[in-house]
Amino acid sequence: MLTDPSPTRIDEATIRALPKAEVHVHLEGTFALADILFLAKENGEYLPGPAATLFDITTHDAFAAPAVSTGGGAGAGAAGLSGFLRFLDWQCGLVRTPAQAARVAYAFAARQSASGVRYSDVIVNPTHWNAWRGREIALMRALSAGFDEAEQDGLCAVGIAYSLLRSQSAASAVDAVATLASARPGHVVAISVDGDEKVTGRTGEKFHEAFRLARATGFRRTVHAGESSGPDGVWDALDLLFAERIDHGVRAVEDPALLARLAADGISLGVCPRSNLTLGIYRSWDEHPLPRLLAAGVEVTLNTDDPAPLGSCLEADWAVTAEQFGFDEATMIGFAARSIEASFADDDRKAALRSELAAVVDERSRTGALSS
Repeated sequence: MLTDPSPTRIDEATIRALPKAEVHVHLEGTFALADILFLAKENGEYLPGPAATLFDITTHDAFAAPAVSTGGGAGAGAAGLSGFLRFLDWQCGLVRTPAQAARVAYAFAARQSASGVRYSDVIVNPTHWNAWRGREIALMRALSAGFDEAEQDGLCAVGIAYSLLRSQSAASAVDAVATLASARPGHVVAISVDGDEKVTGRTGEKFHEAFRLARATGFRRTVHAGESSGPDGVWDALDLLFAERIDHGVRAVEDPALLARLAADGISLGVCPRSNLTLGIYRSWDEHPLPRLLAAGVEVTLNTDDPAPLGSCLEADWAVTAEQFGFDEATMIGFAARSIEASFADDDRKAALRSELAAVVDERSRTGALSS
């Protein structure tokens, strides 16, 4: 291991108790098996294979694809990113009515709350939701209705990062942002871009105008970069796309000047260690650069990416990360605090979350429960 393992494992219950945000999670990667089965029954759709192996896309002819070097999304496994994206298209294609979309949104907020998440920036890429082609604003509004209901019920608050697809045209990206700026659907707080960097190559120039418009019309900006390709995509995200946050960004460790820029400008990286290992971005925990990113002074948060296909949840990912790198509880509290600051929550919500986290930490210190 990169550091000596912690003598006392930080368990999931301790992590759940920490008020926090999650800033790098795809709604498309959070459908539970029960959600998918229920939607398929509602729509009279056959499953592509046995329910028990539905998330193992290598077993289903409809999704299997030759192995490729993957990135820009999780759960691809040996079937390759193309197979995984076909699975997402099929799964999200089961969501066909506003009520179904609202139910998916509500279920997401409930799962986040179960992990102790108080606020989430959830990434939604409408290109996967094929029943809503040409009706993307209606999809955003249907999801927002579910998030509104969830928040009224005391569940996790959610902001939507509307994601462009790296392979779409510059003109369609500008049109999407302009439509969002005009319609202003509830909960849409940011513009994102995702997809496989390694396949598409550098796309910063192509999306420059869309992100310039996003900044001018008040949307926050987050960019998938520095995962399946090197530091160049992160530079482009900063210089061409006005990124306030980078999703993944782990390959920035390969460029000392980039690390210095990220640290100096306070640009946070939404890192997903388990996803990185599952996709083969790094072969082992020993190779993962998380400790080096922290040592360089980069603001890092811990996230799940696509938890359902990975068979995980946020508290489990935090616990295994702490165990592998020997992080103590104080370090994990630091991750919780950074998650709040890195989020696109409004100032009042951030202030409330800071106070809630401070109260939890004070109580644990007072009772002697805080480990270090």
